[in-house]
Amino acid sequence: MKKLLIYGGIVLLLFISLAVVSNVQQTKKAEGNPFGKDKLHSATTDLLDDPNYQNVILPDELSERLSQGDDVTVYFYSSTCPYCKEATPRLVPLAEEVGVDLVQYNVLEFEAGWSDYNIDSTPTLIHFENGEEKERIVGAASNEEYTAFFNDHVLK
Repeated sequence: MKKLLIYGGIVLLLFISLAVVSNVQQTKKAEGNPFGKDKLHSATTDLLDDPNYQNVILPDELSERLSQGDDVTVYFYSSTCPYCKEATPRLVPLAEEVGVDLVQYNVLEFEAGWSDYNIDSTPTLIHFENGEEKERIVGAASNEEYTAFFNDHVLK
């Protein structure tokens, strides 16, 4: 019985040590991140170096731009969304190719975005004109649909 308690204590100590090390690594990786947060979801830290997720917009910045009546095209995504992971590597290069400044709002990190912008699912692409929503695409669209969206609503 005594050996069982000792081994159980060692296993428990190992699990606690792993949790602490993992937490420290996540915090260290999150330092200096574009989200301005001390701690990020692990799925978000995995995307920090991905070139397709670099044009981050923070909630306050988006709100300010919209209240000023700016035209803004926003890609609402979640770092855990499998459809976003499929769509992003197609969408971001298309936007760059046609010259659209596509800002990216991570609803996993900033959950208020769901209600603030009536997001039902990710990915969602919204073009705001004069600070008001003009058009949106919900779901992972085809390249042709994204190109038509940019041509019809953003580049007109």
